[in-house]
Amino acid sequence: MQLKGKLIKWDEAKAFGFILPNGGGKHVFIHKNAFSNKQRTPQINDIITFSITKDKQERYCADNAYFTGENIKPKKSKKFNWFSIYLSFIFMAFLSLAFILGNIPQDLLLLYVITSVLSFLAYALDKSKAKRDAWRIKESTLHFIAVLGGWPGAALAQQALRHKSQKKEFRIVYWLTVIINCSVLVWLMSSDGNNLLAIFS
Repeated sequence: MQLKGKLIKWDEAKAFGFILPNGGGKHVFIHKNAFSNKQRTPQINDIITFSITKDKQERYCADNAYFTGENIKPKKSKKFNWFSIYLSFIFMAFLSLAFILGNIPQDLLLLYVITSVLSFLAYALDKSKAKRDAWRIKESTLHFIAVLGGWPGAALAQQALRHKSQKKEFRIVYWLTVIINCSVLVWLMSSDGNNLLAIFS
């Protein structure tokens, strides 16, 4: 949703300021990077059209901002990361084949399916909470489900729901959970790992 407001404060040295939305309300923080036209220096009383987003600290701020009179379209959201989606399907197909060939037990395959479903639902719930400004699901919880085997579901949720798909720090930890989980799976499929699985099967 696009909003309009007047720039009431601007610090050129620090490249940020505050917008007073039309109709009043809390002042909205805006950084120069949020403007489509970064060549123009914002001035007090400029009328600005903008949308609301959250920064890395989950604070509300302006984004997709442009000055009144400029014919600039808001930034389009980034395209899907098809690599993540393809990797998830290929991995689940690999697990299914490994089960058919008798390389992994049924319980391990079910673990991946169940945790992936739980992971997708957790992302959906967290996005819903973000929209309602409600108490969020901890990122550590999302990563814990992923490392248990739910990372394929997390990958699908990130792209399908467009949630947690751009935050760099989160993505780095997410891919670490993928590497850890896949490394453990490779070990479980070794002779030593098979002996351990045999104990619990």
